[in-house]
Amino acid sequence: MTEQAIDLPVLVAGGGIGGLAAALALVRQGFKVQVFEQAAEIGEIGAGIQLGPNAFHAFDALGVGDKARARAVYTDYMVMHDAIDEYQVGKIPTGEAFLKRFGNPYAVIHRVDVHLSLLEGAQETGKVEFHTSTRIERVEQSEGSVTVYDQNGKAWTGQALIGADGGKSVVRKQYVNDPPRITGHVVYRSVIDKKDFPENLQWNAASIWVGPKCHLVHYPLRGGEQYNVVVTFHSRQQEEWGVTEGSKEEVQSYFTDICPKARQLIDLPKSWKRWATADREPIGTWVFGRATILGDAAHPTTQYMAQGACMALEDAVTLGEALRVNGNDWTKALALYQRSRVARTARIVLSGREMGRLYHAAGVERLVRNSLWKGRTPERFYDAMEWLYGWNVGNCLASD
Repeated sequence: MTEQAIDLPVLVAGGGIGGLAAALALVRQGFKVQVFEQAAEIGEIGAGIQLGPNAFHAFDALGVGDKARARAVYTDYMVMHDAIDEYQVGKIPTGEAFLKRFGNPYAVIHRVDVHLSLLEGAQETGKVEFHTSTRIERVEQSEGSVTVYDQNGKAWTGQALIGADGGKSVVRKQYVNDPPRITGHVVYRSVIDKKDFPENLQWNAASIWVGPKCHLVHYPLRGGEQYNVVVTFHSRQQEEWGVTEGSKEEVQSYFTDICPKARQLIDLPKSWKRWATADREPIGTWVFGRATILGDAAHPTTQYMAQGACMALEDAVTLGEALRVNGNDWTKALALYQRSRVARTARIVLSGREMGRLYHAAGVERLVRNSLWKGRTPERFYDAMEWLYGWNVGNCLASD
């Protein structure tokens, strides 16, 4: 690389969780970074998300572990109930034994608080420059540099480009241009104040109620002062991928057969956000010259594994590590990054599809689902989770 190219920043398209995590990882390798966000300000929407131990390993590697930990709620267990008859399908303790096994806790947190922790970390470095109201629309490359053009035709040049621009990524569209896979599953999300949340459901747990072609999730946020409520159902209509305002009447029409205890959840919210969901088929190529993709741009997934944000964090850490072990040689580092991430993230995408089927089982398949984990000890659950929660900065790179 020329002396001039070495002085160029690394460009990051997208100022969400993946983009900010990438910026932090890059700064830790000595790069200056420019982040381009199409929104008018760097921020986040959404509600709660779940964080496995792998996410906390990533936060620590990015230098924001303390910030994230201070904003998280640590659960005592994960639990699944049948939404028809309240049968407890499975319960996994996430206390001391879980912490000892995986080296970090299981927690729930508001998405905004994850984003804020990363944003504060990036701002504190003094090496991340933010450009808001800036949408990257086209990419050009020459030997040793990448130039992106925004919606106003302005050119920005860097030594590499990280496309962290979400499920509808412009970077992915230019280089791959594959269609989304519309699931037909609709997700409604809301956050409820504790005073309005049913006392008989105020559990310190990541809780899911599974029913035929639907499920409901709830867990505490922000010190237990709020509760996250998420409901999912198979839509009767043709869906288009995107977020709109929800309708209380619509969501209630899909949950007529569930037990009264679970049904309380859908009667609570005064307003809902409605997500029509999609994923994409996993792809084996993420690297296009000096451009690569990360987070939802690389592996958009359904929500059933509760790992979307966690995978973006892992991607960022792995990219940073790949650069570190290759002395910031972009060609070698991007190849190692791709090799380290493709199969793992594809497993999340494909497992998400299967988990959705499991949650939404009906008829005899529901009975099979309800019998799957009968008598299973916590240790056996932990063994099954090892591939997922055992990830850390020390084992994130593929060994050749």
